[in-house]
Amino acid sequence: MELRGKPTAAGRAKAARTTPPDPALERPIPPQPPKPPPTPRARFLRRLGRTLLAALVTAAVVVPVSAAARPRIPAPAPAALAPPTTATLDKAYTANRANAEEASRMAAAHGDRTRAAADHAMAAPSRHFLTFDGRGQGLAVEVLGDLAHADRVAVLVPGSDTTLETYGRFRAGAAALQDHLNSLDHRHGAHGAHGAHGSTSRPHTAVVAWLGYETPGTVSTTVLTTGRAEDAAPPLKRFIRELRGVVGEKAHVSLLCHSYGTVVCGRAARGLDVDDIALVGSPGTGADSVSALRTSARIWAARGADDWIVNVPHVHADLFGTTVGFGADPVSPAFGAHVFAAGTGGHSDYFKPGSVSLDNLARIVLGDTSEVTRA
Repeated sequence: MELRGKPTAAGRAKAARTTPPDPALERPIPPQPPKPPPTPRARFLRRLGRTLLAALVTAAVVVPVSAAARPRIPAPAPAALAPPTTATLDKAYTANRANAEEASRMAAAHGDRTRAAADHAMAAPSRHFLTFDGRGQGLAVEVLGDLAHADRVAVLVPGSDTTLETYGRFRAGAAALQDHLNSLDHRHGAHGAHGAHGSTSRPHTAVVAWLGYETPGTVSTTVLTTGRAEDAAPPLKRFIRELRGVVGEKAHVSLLCHSYGTVVCGRAARGLDVDDIALVGSPGTGADSVSALRTSARIWAARGADDWIVNVPHVHADLFGTTVGFGADPVSPAFGAHVFAAGTGGHSDYFKPGSVSLDNLARIVLGDTSEVTRA
């Protein structure tokens, strides 16, 4: 008779060693199919999420400190002026210089030497402003050249981080364009071109530096959306109407838009009374094609070989009720613009003296489209 008792610890260990393996547990795991690569939209949203997080952290840390260190700068209200005419241009220039000088005194009394110096420079007798507002970031619309007799006019629209303090670099580009126009004017006129006012002499040119909106900061969430551009479009449209009141309907008007300024021009383009719109260093316009801009203007686009804007994803997405991103790349064939050469320049080099892009922009302004070098 076999006696059975409780198994000892040694017996349990032996049984465990001799228990056959469960076939289900030994079955090999089938290989998983490789994950498909992320779509451009998915990559954009991931990159956007990181950018938004960085911007929000920056805003949370930097903005309160900046606001505490630099309270809002006092400045007088803008001069109350009627829309300009050829007869009232000098009056507008004088009134806005006086306003800039008063803004300089107020900024100096407030202890802001940087703004005081910027305002004071704008009050110089040689400066011609159609608009000046020293409040907040500041607004300024300056004329370079003889607007009263101009039949070729370029209006420059700047991108992010353009304020009264940084206005000098924006104006430098406008001045470089005006200088180059003057150098080309003589050759253009030598071919017997007809000016807008019926003369056969060389055309008269003027450049307008239009800081007519509150630009977004480069490191901010506002630079990722069309919000500032939508706010800027109505005043830009209004300015073009007023400009036509000065130069007339026959004058050739070109809108030259840089960086975030191209988003502004895209929002304002519909029905805008201009002949050409040039988009340089553009992150997109918010439109998917030239036809979507709904304008009769000829659309040009260019990007320098060293412009970092090439790394911006050209898509848009709706996040929390806000459209983020600016859509199609204006230099892509699908967009349908006339793409011209911009050389090897970077994001801030489109109006650099001696550059390929500046030469092409000047020829667009003059209407010498056959002389524009294509990309």
